[in-house]
Amino acid sequence: MIITSPQNPKIKQAIRLNERRQREREGLMLVEGFDELSLALESGVRLQTLFYCPALFRGNAEELLAHIQATGAELIEVSPPVFEKMAYRENPDGWLAFVPTQSLHRHLSDLALGENPLLVVAEAVEKPGNLGAILRSADAAGVHALLLCDPTTDLSNPNVVRSSRGTLFSLPVVEAQKDEAMRWLRERGIKLIAATPQADLIYTQADLRGPSAIAVGTEKEGLSQTWLEQADVAVRIPMRGRVNSLNVATATTLLLYEAVRQRNS
Repeated sequence: MIITSPQNPKIKQAIRLNERRQREREGLMLVEGFDELSLALESGVRLQTLFYCPALFRGNAEELLAHIQATGAELIEVSPPVFEKMAYRENPDGWLAFVPTQSLHRHLSDLALGENPLLVVAEAVEKPGNLGAILRSADAAGVHALLLCDPTTDLSNPNVVRSSRGTLFSLPVVEAQKDEAMRWLRERGIKLIAATPQADLIYTQADLRGPSAIAVGTEKEGLSQTWLEQADVAVRIPMRGRVNSLNVATATTLLLYEAVRQRNS
């Protein structure tokens, strides 16, 4: 059977899951896209329900469909108009799933960092797109984990999934209170690098070769005073124009790739 009516209860449920309150109530989130679902599955995430629309598929989809079916997930085929009603992306590719939010619940005690870890601490990041972009850059730079402190957006937001390209599932992310996160970093001898426009030291002059955690805050307020006071070193990115701050995801990417450069040189 193919669902052709947007009034179907399952379709209505999918649309409601765009709201944070509904995601928290049901313990489910939406993950859309072939690449995003492939990465989620590779990372050990189990889907609850897959909605698929073959008319919108691009390329070879049989392998992924068979893989999802083998996991025991519920498979529901829908018509193109119904899928487009459910989708939260432009130009959807016919893949959307319900994923239990339990898959995002990690604790600091779960992290296995190995030698010479590189971490990101993101404090109170407001925009889902920025959080997703930070995750994508962190994954690309080989970051071991992201500590999310005092978040104002939730990890299950569809725009976090979309802008992270699914790296939300491949990169360990832990939500923690700032005091807990600071204590955890100190116990492991991880240097705390605070990014702030008020720093004297330019970021390329800081030593980022050893175990390090790069802390970034909101674009408007920056890091809170607590993080600035606890930091081992504060760094800034030179600003030569008239604006006094960069997009937080852009700034994080610059800092991470400076760490990568130093570690590879």
